[in-house]
Amino acid sequence: MRAIGFTQNLPITDEHSFLEFFEPKPTPTGHDILVKVVATSVNPVDTAVRRGTTIKLPRPKVIGFDAYGIVDAVGDAVSLFHPGDRVWYAGSFKRPGTDSEYHLVDERIVGPAPKSLNPARAAAMPLTSLTAWEALFEQLPLSLTTSKANAGKSVLIINGAGGVGSMATQLAHLAGLTVIATASRPETVAWTQAHGADMVVNHRQDLVPQVHALGYPTVDYILELSNLNQHWPEIVSLIKPSGHIVSITGSETPIDLRALKQKRATFSWEWMYTKSYFGTPDMISQHDILTQVAQLVDAGKLVTTLTKTFTPINAANLRAAHELVEANRMIGKVVLTNELES
Repeated sequence: MRAIGFTQNLPITDEHSFLEFFEPKPTPTGHDILVKVVATSVNPVDTAVRRGTTIKLPRPKVIGFDAYGIVDAVGDAVSLFHPGDRVWYAGSFKRPGTDSEYHLVDERIVGPAPKSLNPARAAAMPLTSLTAWEALFEQLPLSLTTSKANAGKSVLIINGAGGVGSMATQLAHLAGLTVIATASRPETVAWTQAHGADMVVNHRQDLVPQVHALGYPTVDYILELSNLNQHWPEIVSLIKPSGHIVSITGSETPIDLRALKQKRATFSWEWMYTKSYFGTPDMISQHDILTQVAQLVDAGKLVTTLTKTFTPINAANLRAAHELVEANRMIGKVVLTNELES
């Protein structure tokens, strides 16, 4: 089968930064399904893995996480899917990625794809949907089904126009929260408002006086999606006593959790790959989440965050997609697909 990978961290404009090669088509066993990849997206994690590679690898490493595809074969323990099923998923951090013709993935982190979206629009959503869902409804004490109870509660989403932010604003809005999101350009402000933000503040300026000016001395919840170190003093100032904070970005230098002691605030990390990385007992929850997200999409309650498509899936287009993401000015998601838009 055809695959695309890299052996070293070269500038993305270098024609050797991604290489096309062939390797044997894998055979699924156990809970694995073999998926013929139709579309895949590029996320910041893809560029981080490639750029974080410090040695030349003996063989190409295949990355890529989001996928929309068709089940080709199933392992002997599979019960959720059959050959011919159309699926979507975000994969595992420990296994080869989706930048390949066929891909092995555990059925328990795979969902049935929405019927109302074409492959490119669907492939833009799994990783960001899972991350936003787990952050809001597992790491924060919120539920999508209790929107009346959430009325009057506020959430600050830092970086509302990115991939995860674009899903988090939609889900938080559906959950009945008052959504304050951050964006810094006219086009990102408009995008964020179109995806569920009630109010928008500029993350290139001090967030504290901006949020105060909206009438919120503090907020109940904060979802941090960009540069935790930069925003940590603002987060400490704005979180409500006994409030909850979730971050997905990590920190270049240690953050001072003691700063939250007086407010008795809770801080949590969200890493979408935790369940598949450690094989946790609740790993199948990602199948359930993706199933629910597909239902919400087909019901018209959630929309895709696709903004750029490259066709077909090849090394040149993968380089172009990575270059867009590395520029750190992306709105929504960029996808590569082998099917023409329809």
